[in-house]
Amino acid sequence: MANATKVTYVTLGAQNEEVQAPFDAAIADVRGRLGRLSPLYIAGQARGTTASTNSVNPADTRVVVARAAVGTARDVNDAIAAAKTAAPLWRRTPWQERANLVARAAELIRERRYELAAWLIFEMGKNRIEALGEIDETADLLDYYVGQMRANNGYVHPMDQLSPADTNTSVLRPYGVWAVIAPWNFPYALFAAPIGAALVTGNTVVAKPSSDTPLSGALLVEIFQQAGLPPGTINLLTGSGQVVGSALNDHPDLGGVTFTGSYDVGFRQLFQRFSRDFPRPCIVEMGGKNPALVMDSADLERAAMGVFRSAFGMNGHKCSACSRVYVHQAVAGPFVERLQRLTEAARIGDPTERDIFAGPLATRASFEDYQRFVALAQAGGHVRSGGGIVADGAFAHGYFVRPTILTDLPHGHELLKAELFVPIVAVQTVQNLDEALVRANDTKFGLTAGLFSQKQNEIDEFLDRIEAGVVYVNRAAGATTGAWPGVQPFGGWKGSGSSGKNIGGLYTLGCYMREQSRTVVA
Repeated sequence: MANATKVTYVTLGAQNEEVQAPFDAAIADVRGRLGRLSPLYIAGQARGTTASTNSVNPADTRVVVARAAVGTARDVNDAIAAAKTAAPLWRRTPWQERANLVARAAELIRERRYELAAWLIFEMGKNRIEALGEIDETADLLDYYVGQMRANNGYVHPMDQLSPADTNTSVLRPYGVWAVIAPWNFPYALFAAPIGAALVTGNTVVAKPSSDTPLSGALLVEIFQQAGLPPGTINLLTGSGQVVGSALNDHPDLGGVTFTGSYDVGFRQLFQRFSRDFPRPCIVEMGGKNPALVMDSADLERAAMGVFRSAFGMNGHKCSACSRVYVHQAVAGPFVERLQRLTEAARIGDPTERDIFAGPLATRASFEDYQRFVALAQAGGHVRSGGGIVADGAFAHGYFVRPTILTDLPHGHELLKAELFVPIVAVQTVQNLDEALVRANDTKFGLTAGLFSQKQNEIDEFLDRIEAGVVYVNRAAGATTGAWPGVQPFGGWKGSGSSGKNIGGLYTLGCYMREQSRTVVA
């Protein structure tokens, strides 16, 4: 893939025909294939079910993107049994070969990047840049993990000796069968990343995509199988969280699980239950209530762009979305004016079109949440911009809303505490950096945070005191969003994550293995 066509989350646009022309062709091709069947995959074979559910286009809910098989508890048992059967052979497969197969999957993703991005637009509603960025990130995540495996020699390290006859080695070994439960907001990247990490380290996988984006999961599993993974090494289950997700969580043959989603499900329903019989690794990546701090020395144009992109990019459907802004009272007025201009100039529309910034909200639940949150804001603060749905003409059958700026919410208001996951940002004034940091840290979450300041002492203070796993300073491309594998490892503190290690970083793969110390005496 030529570097000129690569899209990341700091990409401001991709208007060149080298990108847009093949994208147009892929969208037209996928449009002609909407309504396809999305099966289960167990032991390398597609499996239909007696029940199916429709995955619809959030821009026009009359359009069925895919008909997804609905798995049962029996399907869960069969998938785990297939993965357990495949585990010994996969574990004994040389790590170099495992790495090559995962790298091949990354190549196939890049070869199909426009097609996969087109499916993503139809199924989830992302705009072109966000969709293509996710596909490129997915391939880069797999390649990064392959590179880490190679750089660490398969995590086989010689140790010191107590006698000349000793040979001592530290080896990281797989757990066995690993479950992956993925969200709908990044249905490729946050599905493929833990799958790739588990596979390259020698685990077999049973994976469940979100019931809102089942086709994305099916397409990725097909790619892994096409890359040459042995049957049973990766298995796909689609269906409800109540049935498939619960059966996965309760199964005694799982060695570990990775879940990405809400705090209530990840911590209260999964993490607290998963190790009830004996300790098992449970990686839960959860939400955020991510603050941006704008001080009186800030470049306000840069700050406004950074907040705009983080708060409203992908309609706020990011756990890293900027939800709160604490701005110094001396610059609050001009900052909000700049943010409002950017917000009101953003194009809302069909995300298959060029130059659209905001497509629809991805789910009906998000659409309903947005309206409820706006009503709360109107009762307790001031809606400075936005605050309404868009339902006329071409928007009549989709989940379209206006990006919304709130001001003057009272301290402790629900909208300053709860993760919203929709395009709403609350701007609050503060007197100084200390007050901003106290308020920024006053949350159970600790995912991302950003600062805009030209004063080195304020930058140092922010970096020392902020309670977040990913932080940015003076970043116009995204005040709190835009991490990339191998560049900004992504993960949270406190109620945002369980492992203390970030996705796409130096320490990710270690989460999927356990250490064995080996001593052989001659």
